Order: sequence, then C-alpha cells, then structure tokens
Amino acid sequence: MNKNMEKLLIQCITEHKENVYRLAYSYVKNAEDALDIVQDAIQKAFTSASGLKSESTMKSWFYRIVINTSLDFLRKHKRVRPVDDVTLELHGPIVEDVYQNVDLEQAMEELPTAYRTVIVLRYFEDLKIEEMAEVLNENVNTVKTRLYQALNKLRVKMKDDSPQEVR
Repeated sequence: MNKNMEKLLIQCITEHKENVYRLAYSYVKNAEDALDIVQDAIQKAFTSASGLKSESTMKSWFYRIVINTSLDFLRKHKRVRPVDDVTLELHGPIVEDVYQNVDLEQAMEELPTAYRTVIVLRYFEDLKIEEMAEVLNENVNTVKTRLYQALNKLRVKMKDDSPQEVR
C-alpha cells in the first residue's frame, strides 16, 4: 500500500470512528464486542487496502468491512449472546424509572438483518441512499425498496405492540 493511500485510510478511520463503533454496536449490543469488531475491521482494511480501486469509495468500503465483520461475529457467537452492563441494569433491581424506547429496540431486533441494516445506515448513521447502496453493494432502487419495506414492517410491529385502552 502506498503512503498516500495509507494516510487517506487513517484519515477515513479517524473521521468515522464513532460512526463505525455505533454501527458495530447496533449489531452486537455489547460495548467490548463492538470495539473488537472495529479493531478487526481496521486490521482487515489495512490488509486489503491495496485492492481498493478508488479513494472516493473508501468510506463505503470501510463501512462494508465493519458490517461484514459484525455479521461474521454474530455467526460465530450465535449460541452465546452477551449482555452489556446497561441491559443488565435494566433487568436488575430498579431504583428509579428510566424510560427508554424498548418497543422500538424490540421491533428493530425482530426485523430481518437486511431490513435492520438499511434502517440503521439511513437513520442512525445518516447515510444517503446512494452511500447506502455503495456500502451494501446493491442497486439504489433495491436499497430504496428495502428501506420502504423495512419501515412498513417496523410501523406494523410498532402499531401491533401499542397498548390498548381498556374500557
């Protein structure tokens, strides 16, 4: 890898470190595992950077590496699902009421991976449709359709779980 490409890769990783951490965390729901995934993704990026054709696609290329590394991690650890401290506290003795949008989290968890990924990339990582298409290596229209379907499924799940008034 030439020095210019190495500098650009370091700059890309530095600029997007919080975003890729959040992306990894959205898959594994554990801080330590998310850090491991990001570290593995950085290592994979440096070892395969020579195959990168264009500097303009570096961000989407790196996001794709993070997503693939997250999915690989989930496949390897399918049987064991670690619980982070925040989740553990939610299920432990409660001192005070803290509201979180548990319904949204649960509905997101029930979505298939492809749908959850487009929602996370669009609304949590604030990527444009074209950037999402690059990251996912999909056609723009496919990404639009998948996002539309994901939002509809999420809307249905959220509507079905809403509390009903008792009369």
